[in-house]
Amino acid sequence: MQIVSLTTDYGSKDFYIAELKASLLNAKNDFNIIDVSHEIDRFDIVQAAFYLSNIINSFRQGTIHIVAVNCIYKRKSEYICFEKNGHFFIGPNNGIFSLVFDDMDEKTVHLIAPPDSEKLNINHIFSHAAGCIAHGLPLSEIGPPVPGFNAKLVIQPVVTSNQIRATIIHIDHFENVVVNIRKELFEKVRNNRRFELYYKPNEPITFLSRDYGDVAIGDPLAFFNSAGYLEIALNMDKASSMLNLAKNEMIQINFY
Repeated sequence: MQIVSLTTDYGSKDFYIAELKASLLNAKNDFNIIDVSHEIDRFDIVQAAFYLSNIINSFRQGTIHIVAVNCIYKRKSEYICFEKNGHFFIGPNNGIFSLVFDDMDEKTVHLIAPPDSEKLNINHIFSHAAGCIAHGLPLSEIGPPVPGFNAKLVIQPVVTSNQIRATIIHIDHFENVVVNIRKELFEKVRNNRRFELYYKPNEPITFLSRDYGDVAIGDPLAFFNSAGYLEIALNMDKASSMLNLAKNEMIQINFY
């Protein structure tokens, strides 16, 4: 059974998700549709890339991943499909996929030619591409090579020999704060030294925890989560609200 994952900024209030799913099932009636999230912040391709990059390896090869985030990004928006590492991807050519993969080969990316030029509904365009892929058609039959693959720069931490300045990239459902620092980078710069993690005018965090229970209820902590990113949290509380931390703000780590 063909798996299709959905990551969108549609929200759950309107009919758009149902329309997309119905269109997919019209294209192939035995699709196994899995919702990653429909609550991506509106137009936020960075958050969408974060979600997608963390779920790809949980799916088997051959899965079709549809990313419907910031779909109308210019007057004549383009929609693309491609295969990467045994998975298929469908979505707008707005830079989202360049934030997931830093080694994209433009020659493998194809525009999705709308099945009906008079009917340019985005959900139908995505479903058409998914149906073609599921029925084994080559991507070249879905559309021509993309004339220009839209690439965006990934926000990277600023690193010196004694400091990392990083950015909050995600606030999860529990209001835990995710920072764009991977464990490998942290340990490389740390080099077995002590550190102080500063986040606004709060007392710095000076040690890494293994999980939330390592500190008393209500106390702050930092650890590397299952996705490998640095996370700032409060045990049994909401770090974002209580510590006044928001997406795109900076945190600083000093090493001694």
